[in-house]
Amino acid sequence: MTAFNSPLVNGHKDSAYWLDDCPAVPGLPDRPLERADVVIVGSGYTGLHAAIETTRGGRSTLVLDAEMPGWGCSTRNGGQISTSIKPSLEKLTARYGEPKGRAIRKEGENALDWIGYFIRTEGIDCDFLRCGRYHAAHTPQHFETIARDADIIQKTEGIPTHVIPRSDQRSELGSDVYFGGVLFPRHASLDPAKYHRGLLQTALDAGAHVTGNCAVAQIKRDASGFLVTTAKGTVRARDVIIATNGYTGAVTPWMQRRVIPIGSYIIATEPLPADLMNQLFPTNRIASDTCKIIYYYRASPDRTRVLFGGRVSATETNTTISGQKLYTDMCRIFPDLAGYKVTHSWCGTVAYTFDELAHTGVQDGVHYAMGYCGSGVSMASYLGMRVGQKVLGLTQGQTAFDGLTNPTRPFYTGNPWFLPATVAWYRQQDRMQYKRALAAHG
Repeated sequence: MTAFNSPLVNGHKDSAYWLDDCPAVPGLPDRPLERADVVIVGSGYTGLHAAIETTRGGRSTLVLDAEMPGWGCSTRNGGQISTSIKPSLEKLTARYGEPKGRAIRKEGENALDWIGYFIRTEGIDCDFLRCGRYHAAHTPQHFETIARDADIIQKTEGIPTHVIPRSDQRSELGSDVYFGGVLFPRHASLDPAKYHRGLLQTALDAGAHVTGNCAVAQIKRDASGFLVTTAKGTVRARDVIIATNGYTGAVTPWMQRRVIPIGSYIIATEPLPADLMNQLFPTNRIASDTCKIIYYYRASPDRTRVLFGGRVSATETNTTISGQKLYTDMCRIFPDLAGYKVTHSWCGTVAYTFDELAHTGVQDGVHYAMGYCGSGVSMASYLGMRVGQKVLGLTQGQTAFDGLTNPTRPFYTGNPWFLPATVAWYRQQDRMQYKRALAAHG
């Protein structure tokens, strides 16, 4: 699209829609502590949950971030909450055996249950809603696959699902481009920025010391613990937790080699008529589809806008270009949105892993949790909490992810040079599959 017919409004924002009405970051100390029992690098969901645990457990805790707290994907994601575990029980059983496979899959359910409990008991105002997810099939073959898988996971894992044929799709989603789908009624949504602000305030209230704009330059281990060198001085620490996920860098090269940073792009429409929103999202579900280059979308919590996200190109791009491309994709799925404008177009960085699993553990004495594979709202929160418990020496900090091999690839150092070709291939396959399905079934 050219600037002449751009769907973006003049002066559109490249900041997340969520930040418009989000409480400001509270006043924070400009300088870090010189000494702390626990130093946490990263102030997103993982880091703040770890900090809440360690401070409440009696450990002096310092949270550091290269930017201001909440700058990263914790306030930029789509606010969708799933069970977080991508590999199937069958695949995990083949890798680890059935007991371990079941335990890993169960952690996704644990995380989903736990985040709802945490938000409720802590009284965090973040528009949390157990709305359910509609997962749509972009070809008839994919519908057959996800319908079969839904029956299997309901029978073998007790996860509730409902298969929705194409003839009934309009009862869930105001689109005719898909060939049916599966409803996961326990999936949920929230406002990610309000959630982050609530976590930050909870951590501060517990006694955590949080300093932003304080990049970590080096972490050095010695006989008495760690020396953490920052842009604002050196900190002596007993324990260190790395909670940087998609922003993991050269300070922790072993971890950097095990996460693949990927930009995920989102747009928000201008306010829409209520009857149109009711038509597009009649049940207020969050939604996603079976494309390898997945699209995910939802109504805003106040049901005035559509928030639509996905991967728009083989390489990273700016949010003006991504906004135009996402608009085209959105209008293909929802033709009724053609002509409405986009007010926000933004991006956040998520982290994938080579085995599609989140990972947590200890490397060279440093605790970490990361690699949430685009489904991190609940899992980042849950594993952050568990890492905090591990630092406290609590047995309940143990998870089914403990002890898993954390793979990388030869010559990979954190720059995903292979990603453009992979994304381009998957995108081409998605388009070809959809065109064939459309030609055969209309």
